[in-house]
Amino acid sequence: MGLRKDLRVWAMGWLALLAIFPNDLSAQPATRKEKVKAAAGVVERIFSAHAAARHLPGLAWGVIYDGGLVISGGCGLADLGQQRPATPQSLFRAASMSKSFTAMAILQLRDAGRLRLDDPAALYLPELKALRPVTADAPEITLRHLLTHGAGLPEDNPWGDRQLARTDAELLALLPEISMANAPGVAYEYSNLGFAILGQIVQRVSGMDFTVYTRELIFKPLGMGSSIWEYAGAPPERLVRGYARSGASFTELPMEHHGAYGAMGGLVTSVEDFARYAAFHLSAWPPRDEADAVPLRRSSLREMHHPWRFYSLLPDADPAAGAPCPAAQAYAYGLRWQSDCGGMVAVGHSGGLPGFGSNWTMLPDYGIAVVSFTNLTYATTTAINRTVLDTLIALAGLEPRQPPVSAILEKRKYELIGMLPEWQGARESGIFAENFFLDNPPAELARLSRQLFAEAGEIRGAGPMRPLNNLRGSFLLEGSRKDISLFFTLTPERVPTIQELKMTLVEKSGG
Repeated sequence: MGLRKDLRVWAMGWLALLAIFPNDLSAQPATRKEKVKAAAGVVERIFSAHAAARHLPGLAWGVIYDGGLVISGGCGLADLGQQRPATPQSLFRAASMSKSFTAMAILQLRDAGRLRLDDPAALYLPELKALRPVTADAPEITLRHLLTHGAGLPEDNPWGDRQLARTDAELLALLPEISMANAPGVAYEYSNLGFAILGQIVQRVSGMDFTVYTRELIFKPLGMGSSIWEYAGAPPERLVRGYARSGASFTELPMEHHGAYGAMGGLVTSVEDFARYAAFHLSAWPPRDEADAVPLRRSSLREMHHPWRFYSLLPDADPAAGAPCPAAQAYAYGLRWQSDCGGMVAVGHSGGLPGFGSNWTMLPDYGIAVVSFTNLTYATTTAINRTVLDTLIALAGLEPRQPPVSAILEKRKYELIGMLPEWQGARESGIFAENFFLDNPPAELARLSRQLFAEAGEIRGAGPMRPLNNLRGSFLLEGSRKDISLFFTLTPERVPTIQELKMTLVEKSGG
C-alpha cells in the first residue's frame, strides 16, 4: 500500500515548520528507526502547537515503532492545582480506548475454548434474556454483535460516560428496562452498555473479577505495571486530574470510581504502559512462522483489527490535503478501522470522558503507532495523531512492511527471467498454467517482450521480489533507459504455476 502523494502533513504546513528547524535530521541516521527517533523534536513541536491552539491543560504522547516506544513527551500540567507536569509516566483515564482490552479478554477466552463468538450472549449471561427485542423476528444477540456494536442496543454517548461507577447488580437490574434501537445484526450503533455487558461475560466465564482478570492475563504479561481500573489506587503524584473549560478558566471534574461500566471506558494508564500494548498489537503483522507470544496469539490480534462492521463512508475526507480522499470506516473488535483512498489502513480508538480525551492510531502495514492523552473533556487527539504519523512516514521514508517472499514466488521469478524476451521453451517448461497460452498467444507475448526490452535498453539486473502474498507479486528488470515491471499471479494448485502475467515499462526513479 503506497502513501498518498498529497500527504496531509504537507497541506497542514509542516514543511514550513521543518524549514524553520532544518537541523533535526541533519545527521542522516543509517536506519529508519533512528530516523524516526531523530524526528522527536518535530513531533514535540507538533503536539505542543496542538496543545496551545486548543488550550489543553496537559498532553502526553508516544510514538511506537519497531517493537517499542521510540519517542515520548509531554507538555502542560497533569494537575493545575499542584502544578505537576504532564509526562509519559502520568496516569490518564483512557476512556473508550479501554474497549479493546475487554475485546482481548473475550478472545482469550474464545481461544481457550471457554466461549464462542457466535453463541447467544445470554448463554453466558442469562440475565440478557430479559431484554425485550425491538421486533418479533429479531435474532438473539451474540458476542460478535456486542464486540462490533451491532447488538441493536441504542447509542449511549454521553449517558454511558456517567455510568462508570454502577455496580454489577445495578447493571444487571437495568437490563429488563433497556429499550432497544434495532434488531441485532442490521446496523452499527455505538454502545457503551454493550461493552459493559462483555465485561460481565468475562467475569462469568472466567470466574474472576474483571479487574483481576485483566491485570493477571493482560497487564502483567505485557509489563503494564502501572495500569489500573480504580483511580484511587494510583500514586497521587502520578494521577492526572481532569478538567472542563469555560472561557479562559478550568474547572476540575470529579472522577468516578470503577464499576460495571469500567469495561467500556475506565482504564487508567500512561503513555509508557500503553505503548507496550500498542507494540504488542503491531507485532501481529505481518503473518509469519515464528512462535506466538502471550497474552494473545497473533492470528487473534489480526482478527481484532479486521473491519467486521462497516459504518461510514467519508466521500470528502481530508479536503485540506489538496483534494478529497474518500475513506471507508468500520468497527473491528473494540477498535475502529479506516482505509483511505490511497489504501492506507489505520486501526485504533479514541476516548472521551468528562475531564479526558485521547486516541491511539496504528498503521499495521507500516509497523508504527501514536498514542496521546489529554485532560480536557472530550478533547480528542485523533487528527493530531494522524498528522504525526504522516509526518514521520515522510521524514523517515517509511514504507509498508512486506510479507516474506515465498520460495515458489522466487523460483518462478528466475524461471520466467530465463525465458525472456523470446519465450523460448515456454510451452514445454511446465511453469505456466493451462489457461496461460490460451489467454496470451505466444507470438504476441514475444512481440511485446521484444518491444519492451528494446525500449528499456541493456538489462543490467533484476530487482527483488515484492510479494503481495505467497502467490502474487512483482519485480523489476532494470534497464539502462527504463525498467520493466513484471507482475505475476500463481494458481492455487499444489505446485503453483503462472496463470497471469503483466509486463509494463516503468520510468527509472528520479528520471
